Amino acid sequence: MIGAGPVGLYATNYSQLHGLKTVVFDSLSEIGGQPRMLYPFKTILDIPAIASISGEELISNLQLDASINLVLNHEVKSVEKTEAGFTIDDDYQVRSIIIATGNGAFNPRKFPVNLDKQAEKHVHYFVKDPTIFANQKVGVFGGGDSALDWALELAKTAKEVTLIHRRNEFRGLESNLAKLQQTDKVTVLTPFLPKEAALVDDQLEILLKEVGSQTEKRVKFDQIVVAYGFKANNRFVKKWGVELDGANIATQAEMKTNIDGIYAIGDVVSYPGRVPIIGVGFGEAQVAINSIMRNLFPEKSLTIHSTSL
Repeated sequence: MIGAGPVGLYATNYSQLHGLKTVVFDSLSEIGGQPRMLYPFKTILDIPAIASISGEELISNLQLDASINLVLNHEVKSVEKTEAGFTIDDDYQVRSIIIATGNGAFNPRKFPVNLDKQAEKHVHYFVKDPTIFANQKVGVFGGGDSALDWALELAKTAKEVTLIHRRNEFRGLESNLAKLQQTDKVTVLTPFLPKEAALVDDQLEILLKEVGSQTEKRVKFDQIVVAYGFKANNRFVKKWGVELDGANIATQAEMKTNIDGIYAIGDVVSYPGRVPIIGVGFGEAQVAINSIMRNLFPEKSLTIHSTSL
């Protein structure tokens, strides 16, 4: 299993139900993917049979059995086809591979202003514990869902929150923007871009320039959160011979790629009509695991429902 986000974790647990031995690789230092790293406190509303759950709670519920071989801080470099299956990074021998890397290994887009090391300590690209911003002035830069989510969450504990975006229009959910605009603790500044920044009296003093004019504004924050998105990349699979559909992996029936024995599930895949939500990825995981079972053990009567295991 390449990828330990929610879909990769679910697929690993489902493979355990069928008695498959699984090794899980992830380039991050811990399991959980984007829900744990980017929005652990966000309420997720589209998980089957669960009315609402936070990103952190979801990952906690998908924890792996201790018997799973979990390889973290490991970005898979090479996959070679062999008579018995595949060799991963010249060290791991496997019969089948499932790629569940989501949007790929992601690195945050940096704050576009030069900062010294002390000032950098006041800049955050991930928010795992909102309480560290308690009673502070916080700036949130960005206009997507992550920026709106973080601003809403931080407003619960911060002294005040300022949301700064380079456009008047936001890419995030309109309902969340409406909530922010109704929150006394939150100020929305648009359309502004950061031009300069320096640490003054243990606060970040940032010079903002209004887009399309010469107007400038100086603001001070105890901490800032940068939500300019992430540089995601799944093109590394091309080196293994896996075909892409744009930036995603092209899949056939049963979540198969063009290489026999390699499957792809979750937001890494592309096919007509696919909806990029976690619940869809869970279903794809079941399809892929059942296909692997049929290929590895054609003589075995396959049990599909867990109630019959």
